[in-house]
Amino acid sequence: MKAVTWHGKRDVRVEQVPDPEIKEPNDAVIKVTSTGICGSDLHLYEVLGPFMQEGDILGHEPMGVVEEVGAQVTGLKPGDRVVIPFNISCGHCHMCGLELYAQCETTQVREHGMGAALFGYTRLYGQVPGGQAEYLRVPQAQFGPIKVPDGPPDERFVFLSDVLPTSWQAVEWAEVPEGGSVTVLGLGPIGQMCARIARHRGHRVIGVDGVPARLEMARRHGIEVIDASDVTDVPAAIRDLTSGRGTDSVIDAVGMEAHGSPGGKLAQRITGLLPDAVAAPLMTHAGVDRLAALNQAIESVRRGGTISVIGVYGGMTDPLPMLRMFDKGIALRMGQAHVKRWIDALMPLLTDDADPLGVMDLTTHTMPLDQAPQAYEMFQKKRDGVVKILLTP
Repeated sequence: MKAVTWHGKRDVRVEQVPDPEIKEPNDAVIKVTSTGICGSDLHLYEVLGPFMQEGDILGHEPMGVVEEVGAQVTGLKPGDRVVIPFNISCGHCHMCGLELYAQCETTQVREHGMGAALFGYTRLYGQVPGGQAEYLRVPQAQFGPIKVPDGPPDERFVFLSDVLPTSWQAVEWAEVPEGGSVTVLGLGPIGQMCARIARHRGHRVIGVDGVPARLEMARRHGIEVIDASDVTDVPAAIRDLTSGRGTDSVIDAVGMEAHGSPGGKLAQRITGLLPDAVAAPLMTHAGVDRLAALNQAIESVRRGGTISVIGVYGGMTDPLPMLRMFDKGIALRMGQAHVKRWIDALMPLLTDDADPLGVMDLTTHTMPLDQAPQAYEMFQKKRDGVVKILLTP
C-alpha cells in the first residue's frame, strides 16, 4: 500500500510499504477514505525529529471502512464506516473507567513515561503506524472506533478523530462561566473549532491570529478577531475589549512553535542540528518551547480566570512566570484529548443538517495522498489560504 513516511526534517514521502495485518484478536484493519494533516504533524515535520525513525508512517486523523476484524472484536463488521480516535485506549482499565482515555493504562508507553499510545506520533507514544495511508491496523478495536452513518461526506465526521473532541475538551477545560468570555489564541483548525464551540455554547469569543485566511474564516462564523500582525500588544488589546480585565478564560491553541519566541526558536533549531542520540535526551530533560502564546494567555486572562492549554508543548524546563500566575490566581488545565469522552455530546451536532459547528467550512484543501509532500509544505508555510488539509488515499 501507499503511505506517507517520515525521512527527516521537512522530508516526508509517499512510499510503498507492507499492507497492515491483524496481529491481535482485538485488532481491526480499515481502508482509509480520508485522513487529515494536523498541526501536531507539523511538529514532527519541524522540531520533533529526534523522536522519529526513518520510514515511520505519519497521521492520526483517519476514517474509513472496516476491512477485517479480529476474533475478539464483536462490535464491528466489514463494511462499517468508522472514525478512528488519535489515541489508542482499551475502555476497561482504571484510567478509562475515569474517562481519561488519553492516559489508558493498557496502552501507556511506560518505556518513556508517557500516556496512551497514539497513531503516527513518535516512539514517545508507541511508534504505532499512522493513518496517512491506504490501510490502517487499529489496535484495541473492541473500543476505539466510532461508527458513523453512511451517506454524508467524510468532512461531516472525520474531525471526530481529533479536531472536534480536542476542541470540545479545550472549551470544557476553560470553564467559561455562563454568559462569559473566552480568548482563543491561534485560529488554526483546533482554534477555529474551539471558537465555534464556545460561541455555540453562548460565550463571547475573541480569536487571535495573524494569518488573513484564518481571521476571515473566524469572522464568517461570528467570532470577534484581533489581527496579531496589526497590534503590538495582544493582551492589552484584549483588555481594551473587556473593561480592562481580560477575558474570563483563555484557550492556548498554539503550543510549542509560537511566533515571537526567538530564544526558544533558536534552542529548537540548535537541538535539531544535533545527532538524534544527543538531541532526544536533551529535548526530554532540558527542552525549551516557544512560550509567547502561553505568556500572552497569562497576561490576557482576568484575575481568577482559567487557561486551557490544548496546543502541544514538548519542553521539560519551560520557564513560567509563577509569581504572576500565583498573584492573578490563575487556574491552568491541559492535556491530550480524551476523544471517546466527548463523542456523545458531539454526534448530535454532526448529524444535524443545519451544521451548527460549521464542520463543512473547515477543510480548505482536499488533496490526493500522492501529494502529501506538497500538502505538508503548504500547511507549514501557510500558503494558498490553507487552514485544514484532508488527504484522500
